Amino acid sequence: MIELKNPDQIGSMKQAGVIVAKLLDRLRAAAVPGATTQALDEIAQRTIKEMGGQAAFKGYRGFPASICTSINEEVVHGIPGKRVLQEGDIIGMDVGASVNGYYADAAITGGVGNISKEKQRLIDVTTEALNRAIKAARVGNRLSDISHAVQSYVESQGYSVVREFVGHGIGARLHEEPQVPNYGEPGMGPELKAGMAIAIEPMVNEGGPQVKVLDDGWTAVTADHKPSAHMEHTIAITENGTEVITRCQKKKP
Repeated sequence: MIELKNPDQIGSMKQAGVIVAKLLDRLRAAAVPGATTQALDEIAQRTIKEMGGQAAFKGYRGFPASICTSINEEVVHGIPGKRVLQEGDIIGMDVGASVNGYYADAAITGGVGNISKEKQRLIDVTTEALNRAIKAARVGNRLSDISHAVQSYVESQGYSVVREFVGHGIGARLHEEPQVPNYGEPGMGPELKAGMAIAIEPMVNEGGPQVKVLDDGWTAVTADHKPSAHMEHTIAITENGTEVITRCQKKKP
């Protein structure tokens, strides 16, 4: 794991974070009934290029697109294509970008048009799980305190967490050590120190935790075909608290 102490490193990573945050805002607005996932990927390609970054996912281990688009029972790593979004779908959109060799990575799950109360609650619980995990990512805590924050909240709400896919360190590479699971007992693993950067990403299933990967070799779906939601932020741990690198900064009035 890289420790962000050099101002150039920090600046580049923050620039990548701005690209990711603004792109996710655009994708959220564009994910409407009738849109294709390929159209969303084209927005991503244009946006990342216009903002001076590079797409982190395109070509990564052979992945064919600039973003991941995962719909309903698809958990993560869905490949954009001709699929048309339908009213009532939920879609997870996962984005990565780099600037000067430093990375940021984030994901949102949103509704397509009007969605059911059940799907909205799944999204809300996943969002709150991420918020609780971020609060646990502070100097002096242990890595598994983040994991426990996710699992304890999600399971208290009647949902399950995916175990096959995890968060990760990030910095000069898209995926670095350590892995950041969404489950585990508190007080274990490496101590969190100022300068660490990690991507925290709860993946929450309405049904059971089991998943399977489709024949395309990428798309992970719930084994019981129930909906799943995915939220992610890249964060930097500092002496003054946790900084969310991929949070869109709203302009002051």
